Amino acid sequence: MSKSCFKLVSSYQPTGDQPEAIEALTKGVLRGDRAQALVGVTGSGKTFTMANIIAKCNRPTLVLAHNKTLAAQLCSEFREFFPENAVEYFVSYYDYYQPEAYIPGKDLYIEKDSAVNDEIDRLRHSATSALFERRDVIIVSSVSCIYSLGDPAEYQKLVLALRPGMEMSMDELALRLIAIQYSRNDVALERDKFRIRGDVFDIMPASGKNAIRVEFFGDEIDRICEINVVTGEIIGVLSYAAIYPASHYATSDEKKEAAIREIECEMLDRVAEFQAEGKLIEAQRIAERTKYDMEMLREVGFCSGVENYSRVLSGRAPGSTPYTLLDYFPEDFLLFIDESHVTIPQVRGMSGGDLARKKNLVEFGFRLPSAYDNRPLFFPEFESKLNQTIYVSATPGDYEREHASQLVEQIIRPTGLVDPKVEIRPVKGQIDDLMGEIRARARRKTNAFSSLR
Repeated sequence: MSKSCFKLVSSYQPTGDQPEAIEALTKGVLRGDRAQALVGVTGSGKTFTMANIIAKCNRPTLVLAHNKTLAAQLCSEFREFFPENAVEYFVSYYDYYQPEAYIPGKDLYIEKDSAVNDEIDRLRHSATSALFERRDVIIVSSVSCIYSLGDPAEYQKLVLALRPGMEMSMDELALRLIAIQYSRNDVALERDKFRIRGDVFDIMPASGKNAIRVEFFGDEIDRICEINVVTGEIIGVLSYAAIYPASHYATSDEKKEAAIREIECEMLDRVAEFQAEGKLIEAQRIAERTKYDMEMLREVGFCSGVENYSRVLSGRAPGSTPYTLLDYFPEDFLLFIDESHVTIPQVRGMSGGDLARKKNLVEFGFRLPSAYDNRPLFFPEFESKLNQTIYVSATPGDYEREHASQLVEQIIRPTGLVDPKVEIRPVKGQIDDLMGEIRARARRKTNAFSSLR
């Protein structure tokens, strides 16, 4: 793993309340404070303060925002501050998402329907792979970071490491790529695909914009290059290339077979349970759906709704905490929760809605009970995974005030501008007061025009 340090690039220096805030919060992090709060008014430069703290503490950092738009804005700003470091973007990869659901009152089953944004999926893979390769990583994320993801140990274990001089046949490389859910396409080289032309392999990684070209001499890797996908131009010669799995749910063949056996046992138990209760339609439904999913997993390593089997595929115990993006970070990572007064309640409420939707699916035979374990983190689980946190908000809530060891205020803006004065006047006589203000404003405008003449 790279030991690179964060390098903050900016033509500005901290001003106003920023220097004091940066010093106080950095000291809090270095002495081990579990939680702190940055209370800053709008326009006071809280993002620049966060960037300075990251540069001084030099730890992998997660910045949590409450929606995609805010996350994209923060990611863009951090990329300007840290052009030489890895600043990644991790949000839901759906452009459109209709979750699977069942409405008993209308006997209406709504099949999952979605449109995956390929570029956002690439950025998600780029984020997780960066955490395995270096420490100078900032990931800006939405609450997608608390949703179930594959086992990070299994994900890292399946990384295909290639070096010049390595003995490996072309057939073996093709099979190993297929095992981590890449597919062959000799016509168009797209993400998660590879092509073979003579003794040359071109691989488009799940996390990259450029392709990896592997040239063979017999059963030995002769040369590895990074190439431009469009022009075929060689960008650089590599001494090492790591090909990460095309899915965060990829598993080894042994683990996959064990998971399929466990899924089959759970299906048989569920069928017997439904039959004992006289629910024959539900029994037939769960048997047909699960057998189809098992066959897809066995043949292609993937099925629609594979995330519902994430607990089984990762070998976790029933009811255990799911793996999420937080598990991909090292233990000493730093967390900033932006707009914490909105983000924390959102994190707290995610699991309730997910459980309500899955309950009908499980009770009416559309999903096995193990689907319950494909869920966002419960709030206590989220808290247990945190190392050190800085809440960032103009109006922190009760939670932040109760948990923060110190509240650092950032009131004075770098521009020196202050908020306009606010007067609170009684309701009684408000119309007369308003008319008086209008007349005063009209007189000032008349006087201004007179002076111009």
